[in-house]
Amino acid sequence: MGSKNKLKRFRENETFPNVIQPTREEMVADFEWKGKWAKFFKNDKPITLELGCGKGEYTVALARKYPERNFIGIDIKGARFWRGAKTAIEEGLDNVAFIRTQIELVDSAFAKAEVSEIWITFPDPQIKYKRTKHRMTNPEFLDKYRQILKPDGIIHLKTDSEYMHGYTLGLLEGMGEEILYAHHNIYTNTEAPDEVVGTQTFYEKQYLDIGKPITYMKFKLRG
Repeated sequence: MGSKNKLKRFRENETFPNVIQPTREEMVADFEWKGKWAKFFKNDKPITLELGCGKGEYTVALARKYPERNFIGIDIKGARFWRGAKTAIEEGLDNVAFIRTQIELVDSAFAKAEVSEIWITFPDPQIKYKRTKHRMTNPEFLDKYRQILKPDGIIHLKTDSEYMHGYTLGLLEGMGEEILYAHHNIYTNTEAPDEVVGTQTFYEKQYLDIGKPITYMKFKLRG
């Protein structure tokens, strides 16, 4: 994407009512919507997050499918989720929002037990040991999710990385967390949930075109 297109999208994001772009300082100090998302959406419907949402494919697709829920995509790259934000506005989806911020600040964006569900879609597996702290299912990140999730909240992890799948599965088992479903090649499972195989991200389609297995798991964290 050219720099002109990026700048155009950044400017357009600033005009979108469904895009929030706080500074890091604003997030850490006192984020305006923390604990007040019912006021933002003007309803108290359950909230689902898509972390590292990219173009926002899951955020928008799930919002279409489940109008009785609110969906928030989070990513630091606003030029990417511009597409999802624009589509939501064009389709009149008032149950969609996007936040431009780092994922590690997710507990600054939501109050305790304010979120019902989290989707982590195709995160960077951060395979090198020194990058472990950036892995989105490491213990530190899981603790952040635990804080904002409701007691019965669910987390979905969908990835093309067998390493990420195996790492997370082993970690959860070691921590005694509840694994509800796990499959190392979800498109070979005829009983796969529709919301998992019915929506494909931009990058996922590329992986499938070259025959790369897509893994999926669904789990809960103890309160």
